[in-house]
Amino acid sequence: MSTILHIDSSVRAIKNHKPSHNSISKNIAHQFIESWQQAGSIDEYIYRDVGINPPPFITQDWIGAVFTAEDKRTEAQKQQLVLSDTLINELVRADFIVISTPMYNYGMPAQLKAWFDQVVRVNKTFDFDLNRGDFPLQPLLSGKTLIAIASCGEFGFEAPEIRAKSNHLMPHLRTLSRYLGVETMYEIVSEYQEFADSRHQASLRQAYQRAQTLAQELAGDQQEKQGSILTA
Repeated sequence: MSTILHIDSSVRAIKNHKPSHNSISKNIAHQFIESWQQAGSIDEYIYRDVGINPPPFITQDWIGAVFTAEDKRTEAQKQQLVLSDTLINELVRADFIVISTPMYNYGMPAQLKAWFDQVVRVNKTFDFDLNRGDFPLQPLLSGKTLIAIASCGEFGFEAPEIRAKSNHLMPHLRTLSRYLGVETMYEIVSEYQEFADSRHQASLRQAYQRAQTLAQELAGDQQEKQGSILTA
C-alpha cells in the first residue's frame, strides 16, 4: 500500500501572476507527486497546505485538554482537540510523508511548527515513562518514510559547509521526524534563491531531478512489494 500524506508549508502559492513569486518548495514537492503518479499508483493521497491554511497555535486550554483523561474531558475540551485528532489520524494512515518547506530565518515556518505541535502529542504519537530514565519519551508510530523538501535563500547549510551552524531547519525536521514514526528520511534541497544566479538554477534543476528520480524509485519499490504480496 502507498498512502501519501503531503504537507506544504510555504506561504507562497504554487503559481502566481509573477513566476518569480512561485513557491519553489511546493513546486518541487508537486513534481515528486506527479512523478510518483506516472511511475506507480497512489492508494490514498492526503494533502494539506498549512502555509495557506495554517492550523491554530496550541493554547493553555489545548494543553489542558491533552492532559485530561479522555473519559473526563468536557465537550469544550473535546472540541479543542478535534483538529489535532484529525491531523494525527492522517499521519497514522500514511506510509510516506512529503513535507515541503522554505527556510524562514534559518528555521521552519511558524505554520509548519504549528502542524507539528498539533500532531506530536502525548499518548497519541509518543508516550512518556520516567522508568526509562533520562529518555522518557518513546514514539508510538513506526515504519514511515519522510521526504523532506526545502528551499533556501542562501547556501552551504550542511556540515562542514560555511552555514552549517545556522541551519535550524533540517536538524529540527530530523529530530521531530522520530515522533512521526519515520524510520527512513530523504532530503531534497534547493539553494541560492536570493542570489538568483547560475548556481541557483543549477541547484534548482538538481532538486527537480532528484524529486523525479526518488519518486520513481520509491513508487517502483512499492509496486514490487505489492506484486510480491499478490504472488506469495
